[in-house]
Amino acid sequence: MKFKAIVKISSFLLLFFISNLVIAQNTVVTGIVTDAKTKETLPFVTVAFTGSTIGANSNNDGKYTIQSVKPYSQIKVTYIGYKDAVIPVEPGKTQVINVKLVPTETQLNEVNVTSAKRKKYTNKDNPAVELIRQVVAHREKNRPENYNYVEYKEYDKMQFSLSNLSEKISEKKFFRKYKFIFENRDSTSFPGKSLLPIYLDEKLSQVYYRKEPENTREVILGEKSVNFGAAVDNQGITQYFKHLYAKVDIYDNSIMLLTRDFLSPISNAAPSAYKFFITDTIATDSNNKLVELSFTPRNTNDVLFEGRMYITLDGNYAVEAVNLTVNKNINVNFVKSLHIDQEFAQNPDGRYHLNKSTTYADFGLTQNGKSGLFGIRTITYDNYIINKPRPDTTYTNNTEVASDEVKHRSEQFWRENRLDTLTLAESKVYKNIDSLTHMPSFRRTADIVTLLFAGYKGFGPFELGPASTFYSFNPVEGFRLRLGGRTTPELSKRIYFETYGAYGFKDEKWKYFFSSTYSFNNSSIYRFPQNYLRASFQRDTKIPGQQAQFVQEDNFLLSFKRGNNDKYLYNDIYKLDYVHEFENHFSYTIGAKKWMQTPAGSLLPFITNLGNVVSTLTTTEASFGIRYAPHEQFYQGKLYRTPIINKYPILSLDLTAGLKNVLGGSYNYQNLHFRADKRFYLRRLGYSDVSVEAGNIFGQVPYPLLTIHRANQTYAYLLDSYNLMNFLEFVSDHFESVNIDHHFGGLFFNRIPLLKKLKWRETASVKLLYGGVRDENNPSIHPTLYRFPVDDTGTPITYSLGNKPYIEGSVGIENIFKFIRVDLVRRFNYLDHPDVAKWGIRTRIKFDF
Repeated sequence: MKFKAIVKISSFLLLFFISNLVIAQNTVVTGIVTDAKTKETLPFVTVAFTGSTIGANSNNDGKYTIQSVKPYSQIKVTYIGYKDAVIPVEPGKTQVINVKLVPTETQLNEVNVTSAKRKKYTNKDNPAVELIRQVVAHREKNRPENYNYVEYKEYDKMQFSLSNLSEKISEKKFFRKYKFIFENRDSTSFPGKSLLPIYLDEKLSQVYYRKEPENTREVILGEKSVNFGAAVDNQGITQYFKHLYAKVDIYDNSIMLLTRDFLSPISNAAPSAYKFFITDTIATDSNNKLVELSFTPRNTNDVLFEGRMYITLDGNYAVEAVNLTVNKNINVNFVKSLHIDQEFAQNPDGRYHLNKSTTYADFGLTQNGKSGLFGIRTITYDNYIINKPRPDTTYTNNTEVASDEVKHRSEQFWRENRLDTLTLAESKVYKNIDSLTHMPSFRRTADIVTLLFAGYKGFGPFELGPASTFYSFNPVEGFRLRLGGRTTPELSKRIYFETYGAYGFKDEKWKYFFSSTYSFNNSSIYRFPQNYLRASFQRDTKIPGQQAQFVQEDNFLLSFKRGNNDKYLYNDIYKLDYVHEFENHFSYTIGAKKWMQTPAGSLLPFITNLGNVVSTLTTTEASFGIRYAPHEQFYQGKLYRTPIINKYPILSLDLTAGLKNVLGGSYNYQNLHFRADKRFYLRRLGYSDVSVEAGNIFGQVPYPLLTIHRANQTYAYLLDSYNLMNFLEFVSDHFESVNIDHHFGGLFFNRIPLLKKLKWRETASVKLLYGGVRDENNPSIHPTLYRFPVDDTGTPITYSLGNKPYIEGSVGIENIFKFIRVDLVRRFNYLDHPDVAKWGIRTRIKFDF
C-alpha cells in the first residue's frame, strides 16, 4: 500500500508543479517545408533553434511555427532521408522562412522483395515460420550465457518527461515563480512530442558473468538521480519505474513490462501465437545478409507484441535488431503507446551481443489525450570481454550496494564514462529540480500532499502518522483516537524508534506501543538485506484471528464490519526479534515473546469446564523461522519495503515453542507452520496466485493458543482471509489450506465490444481449508481447558473443522475505474452455524497497469 502511495505522490507533485508554460515570444519563425525536387510538402519535419531544445514539427501540410524569447540567430531543419538545413533568422522578429530540403543519395546495397497472391495465413510451408523456428532453435546459442565468461559495462539511463502540456496554465500567477522549469523543453528527440524532462536516473556498472558455477555480479561504478527532497521518496520512485520498465531480453520466453507478462516473438510458442511475414532482405555495409521479419498477434487482444526483427543468415540465425510495439487492443491502463528498440553488435567470433536497448512509453489518463507522462529507459552495453576468467572473488556477490562515493561521482567522471550522451534538456534537469526543491512554496505543498496520500507528515528526523489510524471505532472501545509516528534516517541510520498512543472513550483505557530497532549493517531497516534487532512492547485490543493486510488494524475503513464482532481481547506483548537476510535471499529470524491475553469485559471470558474463570492467559514463547525467496525484488525506500511479486516461489517455515514456568508461561507446546506462495503465469489465460499452508501444534493448549483461522467480517476483499467466515468461528491444532486467486486479464471481456472499452478484467478464486482439533485439545473431553466461546444465548460460535473442508469461492471484476475490484463471494458449507452468510459482495482497491 505504501509504495502505491509514493507513486501517487510523485505523480501528483510532478503534474501539479511542472506543467506547460506559455511565455511571450519575441523571435517567431513560420513557413512551409517542401521537397526541393518534387516540390511536395513534407509532414513531421523537425525545426529547432540551433543550440537549444526549442523545436516544432511541420503538420500534414508541411507548415511549421517556432518561437522563443531568446535571440536565436539560426534554425536547423532535419528530416530522415534528407540533408540537414541550417538557416539564419533575425532575432526578435516575426518572419516567414520556407525551406526546401534536398534528398540524400543513399540506397541499400541489396534489397530483394518478393510478392505473392494474398491467401489465408498458415504455418504450413511458410518460409517466415520456418525462419523463426530456426531462430528459436539457435536461441540458447545466441545468448551471452552461452559463453563460459562474459563481462561488460552497462549504462542505464531512465528519464521521465511531461509531454505536450497545455500552454495556458503558465499564464496563472501561481506558476510564474516556476518559469525556469518550463523553459527546458525538448521538441526534437521524438517527433510530435514536446517533452519537459522532470526526472532522470543514471547508473554505470561493471557486470561479470560465470557459467560454471553460474553467477552474475554487478559492481556499481556510479549512480546519480534527480532528488525531489525529503517529501518524495526518490529511491521508491526509482524502484517502481525500473519495475515498470524492466530489462528486456528478447531471447527469453516471456518479457515482463508494465507488470504484464508478454510472450516473446522468439519464444517456443511464438509460431502458434504470432503471424510472421518476410517483408524484406537486406545486405549491410559489411555485406552480411539480413532478413526483415515482421510479426503481428494472431489475436490482437492477447498480451503480445507486434513489430519487426532483423535476422542474420550466417548460420547463427541471430537477432541483429528488433522493434517491438504493443497492440492498442491490449487491456493495459494509462498506456497510449509502448515501443522497444534493440540493437545488437557483432563480436569477433561472429556472434552478436545486445548493444543498446531503448524502451519508451507514453502515459496518459485517457487514450486520446495529448498531454501526459513520457518515459524512456535506455540501456547501453559496451567493452565486452568474452571467455576471460577472473578470480573466484570476482563472481561471488550477487548484488552490490552503492557506496556514498559511488553516489557522488564528479561531473568529470560522468562526462568521461557515460556510454551514451545526455540531451541538452536532460543535462539541465538536475540543477532545475534542485532549485525547485529549495523553494519554500514547493516544500509546503509537498508536505500537504505527502500527508494526504502517504498518511505521514515529516518533521525532519520524525514522521507523524499514519493519518488513517487517527480515528476509528469498535464495540469495545467505542470512539478510538490514536496518535503516533516513527523516526527517519535523518535521526540515525542505525537506530529507529516507532510509537503510538491510543484512547478508547467507551472502555476508558489507554493503549500504546513502542519499539526500538538497531541495524547492524548501518543502513535502513527497510532495505534489503536486513540485519537488525528489534525490541517492542504493545498494549492494545485485538480480535482473535483477525489479520489486516498492508494496513493498520485500527484503520478507519476497517471499523465498518458485518454481523456481531464484540469478541475482543486485551493484549500485552513483549517481543525481542532478530532478523538476518543474506544476498542469496535466504533469511532467518530468532524471537522471544511474552504474551498476556485478558478478556475485554464479559463478552469473551476464559472459563474452564470446571467453572473456573481465568483472568489472564500468560505464555512465553521462543521462535525460529527460515525463509527463502529466490530472485525477490522490492519496492523499497527510506521508510517502507514491499515485495514485488514475480514467478519465483517464496517458502517459509516457522517453529514456535511455548515455555512453561518461564517468565510466567502457563503451557508447554510447539507450533510448526509452513507456507509456500507462487505466481503462475498462464500466458493467454492470465495468472494465478497460489498459497499453500500447513500447521501442527504439539501439546495441550486452550483455544486462544490454537490456530484461529483468518476470518474477515469487513466489507473489503482480503486475499489471505476467509471473507465469509466469522471471527473466532474455526480453530485447529492441525490444518492444511490452499488458496488460488486467478486473474484472467480481460480474456473474456475483451471479446465483448462494450466491456472491451471499459477494460474490465475477470477474476475467480477458491479457498479450501482442512483441519481439526485432536482429543487432547478438546475442552469437552478435558475440563481444565477453556470452553469454546458462545454468544449471549449460549449458542456456540467457535467450532473445529469436521471431516469436510471449509470451502469458499468467488468470481469478480477488477479494473473498474482502473483501481476497484468487486467480488461475489460464495460460502459452500458449514451454513448451519449462527450468523453466517451464504453470499456476500466484497471490494478491494488495487492499482495496476
